[in-house]
Amino acid sequence: MKKYILAVCMLTTLLVACQNDRDQMEPEYESMEEGQSIEVNKEAKEAVELKVNLVDREGVEIGYATLKEEGDGVHIHLTAHQLPEGLHGFHIHEKGICEPPSFESAGGHFNPDGKNHGFDDPQGPHAGDMENIEVLADGTVDVKVINDRVTLKRGEVNSLLQDEGTSLMIHRNPDDYITQPAGNAGDRIACGVISPEKSTDKKD
Repeated sequence: MKKYILAVCMLTTLLVACQNDRDQMEPEYESMEEGQSIEVNKEAKEAVELKVNLVDREGVEIGYATLKEEGDGVHIHLTAHQLPEGLHGFHIHEKGICEPPSFESAGGHFNPDGKNHGFDDPQGPHAGDMENIEVLADGTVDVKVINDRVTLKRGEVNSLLQDEGTSLMIHRNPDDYITQPAGNAGDRIACGVISPEKSTDKKD
C-alpha cells in the first residue's frame, strides 16, 4: 500500500512539473510571435508610395507619376500626354512649388551633396539628375526611371519629402549630361509637386 501511495505521489509531482514547464514555455512563444508581428508591421509602415500630378505651362494637368521606395532606389513611373515629341530632360528640383508658366518657383536641381550637374561630369551628378525621357509622336510618354541617389524616408538629407517638398520637372530639350547647371535642357514645360502631405504609408 505504501508503495502504491508513493507511486501516485511521484506521478502527481511529475504531472505538475510538466504543466509548469508548459506554462513557462507558452508566454515565451507568444512573446516571440508578438515581436515578429511588430517588426513586420514596422517594415510595412515604412513602405511609402506617392502620386505626383503634373501640369503644363498653362496649369493644365497632363499626367502623373507614381514614386515608390524599393531596395535599389526610388522607382518613378511617369505617364503623361500633350508633350512635344522627342527627348526631354527629366529632373527632380529642390522646391515643391510649381507656378506656371515658367516654373522657376521650383528652384534648381535637388542637390543636397553639392555636386556638379550631369552624369558625364567627374564631379557629378546632382541627386536630382535623371536620364532623358522620350515622348512619342502622339505626345505621350510612359516610362519608368530608378533614382538610387534619393529616398522617400523622412529625415534623411537626400529625402524628397523635405518640409518645402520637391518637384518633378520636364524640360523642352534633352539634357546633355554635362553643361552647368542644368544640362542645357531649355525651358521647363511640365512640373509636379512632391509633397510630404501627399505621402501615404502603404500597409500590406
